Parts: sequence; C-alpha cells; structure tokens
Amino acid sequence: MIRHIVANVLTLMIVGLVALAIVISSGQRRFFAEGPLDEAICFRVAPGASLRAVSNNLAGQGAIESEQIFRIGAQYTDRADALRFGSYLIPEKASMDQIMDLLTRGGASTCGSEIQYRIGVTRIDTLVRELDPATQRFETIVQFTSDEAPPEEYLRFTEQADIQYRITVAEGATSWQIWEGLRLAEFLSGDPGEVPREGWLAPDSYSVSRGTERQAILADMEARQTRILTELWETRVENLPYADMEEALIMASIIEKETGQADERRQVASVFVNRLRIPMRLQTDPTVIYGITMGQGTLGRGLRRSELDAVTPYNTYRIDGLPPTPIANPGRAAIAAALDPDDTPYIFFVADGTGGHTFTTNLQDHNRAVARWREIEAEMRAREQQN
Repeated sequence: MIRHIVANVLTLMIVGLVALAIVISSGQRRFFAEGPLDEAICFRVAPGASLRAVSNNLAGQGAIESEQIFRIGAQYTDRADALRFGSYLIPEKASMDQIMDLLTRGGASTCGSEIQYRIGVTRIDTLVRELDPATQRFETIVQFTSDEAPPEEYLRFTEQADIQYRITVAEGATSWQIWEGLRLAEFLSGDPGEVPREGWLAPDSYSVSRGTERQAILADMEARQTRILTELWETRVENLPYADMEEALIMASIIEKETGQADERRQVASVFVNRLRIPMRLQTDPTVIYGITMGQGTLGRGLRRSELDAVTPYNTYRIDGLPPTPIANPGRAAIAAALDPDDTPYIFFVADGTGGHTFTTNLQDHNRAVARWREIEAEMRAREQQN
C-alpha cells in the first residue's frame, strides 16, 4: 500500500516537473520570439517606473503578449532592476528580450520629443519636434523665434526629464551670433565668457542637456573646427596662396558667405585663388559688410558708395590680399573648397538670378553678366510691387 502511494507521488512529481519544464520552455520561447507589434512605437519609461507598471503599459500598447512572461524573463536575465527612464523606439515585431534590452541599455533616448535650438545667420528659432515611429521622421509641433515669448506648450515639454536638446548652428553664422544665441538659450547655464575668435567655431549639430555650461559648448565647437581644419590642411593641394591655416580659414569664410550652392563652392574658391595669384584685389562685398557690422547682426541694406570707397582692413575693394580675420564660421565643405579649389581660368562671377552665379574670364563678359543681373533685379522688384 505504502509502496503504491509512494509510486503515485513520484509519478505526480515527475509529471509536475515535466509540466513545469514545458511551461518554462514555452515561456522562454515566447520571451525570445517575435513580438506582436505591427509597426514601431515610441515607448516612454517614466522616472522611477516599476517593472510591473512598464509591463502593463507595454501590454496596453500591444508590444507584448504576456506581462507575466515579460516580468519573469526580466528577472531570469537579471534585468528586472535595470530600467532606465527615457523614450525608446521599439521596432515592429520586437521580442520581449529585445524590448527589455532597449529599456535597460542606457544612453540617450532614441525617440520621443526633441527641442532643437537653431542659431542662424538672420535669426534664432526654437522647434519642439516629435519622432513619428512609423516613418522615423521628426515632425515639428511648436516653433517660435527668439523675439517671441515661449508658448505654454513649449514650457510643458521642458518639464519632461528625458527631453532631448539639440543646438544647430548654421554655416556662415558669426562667432558673435553664436555667442549671443547661446547666451539667450534659457536651457543652458553659466557665463559664456568672451566672444570667441571669428571662424573657429564649427557650424554643426550639438546634442546637449538642460544645464550644460555655455563655455563648454563653445569649447566643443572650437575643438571640432580645429580638428576639421587640421585634417583638411594636411590633404590640401599644392601651391595654394595661403601662408598658414588661418589664411585658409579666412578664404573659407569668404566662400561660405559668397555662395549657398554646394556645387559652386570650389568654383568660387578658384576665382579668389586666381585673384590672389595674379595678384588682383578680391573685391567681395561680404568682407566690406563684416567691416561695418563686425559680425554683430546683419547689415539689412545695400552697401553705400562711401562704404565701398572707405579704406578699412576689411574693404577688399581697397586693400590687397585677404582681410585680417575670417568674416564668419565656415562649414567643412567651404574649408574643403578653399583647400582644393577647381582649376579654372575664372576671375569674375556675379549672381544669375537662380541662386547661382555666372563665372567669366574677362571684364567684358563680366560686365555683360552684371547688366543681365541688373535686369533680373529690376524684373524682381517690379513683380514685388505688383504683388
């Protein structure tokens, strides 16, 4: 009798162990198997959120099939207490294991909201953008300029602990414009110090956090520009008319201000290099304008004859060679053009009405191109008056 009871107990234990093994095996397969998401989602882990709350939210958004298996899997893989707050892009069909990895890996948020602070040549504006998980493209939700009061919706976003901040500096912005832009950015901290030297701040996109020191950002910009210039200087073509890297940077800044067309930069560079070799004065308006404004804002009008005739260190109609400093902060492409210009016979160029320029080799052709540009300007003014 006892033997029979023991045999039954053993049988039940074996059956139970087999069943448990099957359950565990099934749970493991489901934890690592393809998930139910039909399209990517942006999932936010709130600061201090528990594993139970996270699993509940994931199930509610259709990202996992079983909250219990998700929690057991997290504990089994020693990640139950490793959740990092932030917003994370969860791709379609992501397994529970992959989701847990995304939520515990750490680092910057991979989706959600972003505040982009853009320092341009003519204005500063702020955008609040959200990533659309389906298209993985940012969509602008709020936008305002530095002259406008921040709307309430913007202030609501700044209260999010995991909000991402990005500072974008336009090519051709001056050091004063960048310095002033950082000074006005309410999410930064610290005194920006003195205005950095012209030309030595890299126009780029910089990921920062609320409270980042302004001087630290300026130092990063200068270090990045120095790396770019040093790298490109080492690969420069031979026989350029520059005494050193500083002169190459001055040329790059002039190229940056003369054309916004990427495919024209090396042609514009060739014109100025040819003029330096002849030698011939550079005769470029942007240097004259810089001599008037010293980079503190835009002129907002055309140059006067008296300004073109005045002898100043930046009036390249009246001085030989390059001005004493850069006139803006050039981007990498403009620096590359200054150090590897096209090989052309051009010594003149003028706007052609399309956003580009007409390049010529002699004064007669140049005067014809200028006359045509004057006609285009007159036509444009007439259309504006009609509208």
